[in-house]
Amino acid sequence: MPASRQPLSVAIITLNAATQLAECLESVRFADDVVVVDSGSTDGTQAIAARYGARVIDQAWLGFGPQKQFAVDAACHDWVLCLDADERVTPALQAAMEMALKNPSTATFRFARCNRFLGRYLRHGEGYPDWSLRLFDRRRARWSDDAVHEKVLADGPVGTLEGDLLHDSAESLASYLTKQNRYTTLAAEMALAAGKTTGVGRIVFSPLVRFIKFYVVRQGFRDGLPGLIHIAIGCFNSFLKYSKMLERQRNDASLR
Repeated sequence: MPASRQPLSVAIITLNAATQLAECLESVRFADDVVVVDSGSTDGTQAIAARYGARVIDQAWLGFGPQKQFAVDAACHDWVLCLDADERVTPALQAAMEMALKNPSTATFRFARCNRFLGRYLRHGEGYPDWSLRLFDRRRARWSDDAVHEKVLADGPVGTLEGDLLHDSAESLASYLTKQNRYTTLAAEMALAAGKTTGVGRIVFSPLVRFIKFYVVRQGFRDGLPGLIHIAIGCFNSFLKYSKMLERQRNDASLR
């Protein structure tokens, strides 16, 4: 570790990530500590993590936010970079992190995440820059308790770093859609628990607004067919979330 910068821990949560984890760990060899919190992998994920010198901790699934915070708490150092197994730090992002940690101007930093979808890294629309706050001093920030769409809650201003975090899930379209269906259910439940309601107007216009914002204004059309399919699924996710909320609202009303 260069003596002139803050020591850095990397925190990764995993579940059956054997096909992805090695590349992730290879991209963070510059870190001083790596902790992998695994929730019951059966495909050799833990062995791969150990082979790269990471500390492996077994932890039953707590939900995305709590699981990531558990990993942050288990880190050896206060400065923590949080990653998923299907993400990789590019050399440009590594250089920006190393520089930022020499004399941190803020306690939290975000950077662009570049998502690979249907064989193409998306550079426009909803898929980019996909700002991700992942590098922070855990004394000044923490993960929210959200079961899905978790986020880092920062105490103070957020800095921005150059360079991309590559997200390459390598999952099939079928598995991606299955995951999106699960996420929209969780998102609907969270919204209702927060006292939010919906109606026909939101169901109809939310997907339309999303399409105009990301496909037209932010030029998602420049990502070709993968960009079109990506935003189409995103718009359908909006439709599903609010439809599921409406279904729940009506079911609850019928029980009164």
